[in-house]
Amino acid sequence: FSQATTAPPKKKPDPVTSETVVIWGLRLWQVVGIFALFVLSIIITLCCIFKCRIPRTRKEIEARYAQRQAAKNYADKLDTVPPLEELTDIPG
Repeated sequence: FSQATTAPPKKKPDPVTSETVVIWGLRLWQVVGIFALFVLSIIITLCCIFKCRIPRTRKEIEARYAQRQAAKNYADKLDTVPPLEELTDIPG
């Protein structure tokens, strides 16, 4: 059971809006924007490093498969080539 007092009511905290200063004098919308750009740049960087682009058509998928097979066959044939010193006679 509460007693009535003549003291002024406690002040409620200000509501958080997009213009609320959050950290280092930056507003909330600026902090969210910087964070979003940071996350987006990490995602783009990872996609570029690991080439994780999703092919869109069956033709692209088949072409990529054929390209990988050709590169594998070429690498296998390169392994069978003897070193240059064995192929040529060096005078002297």
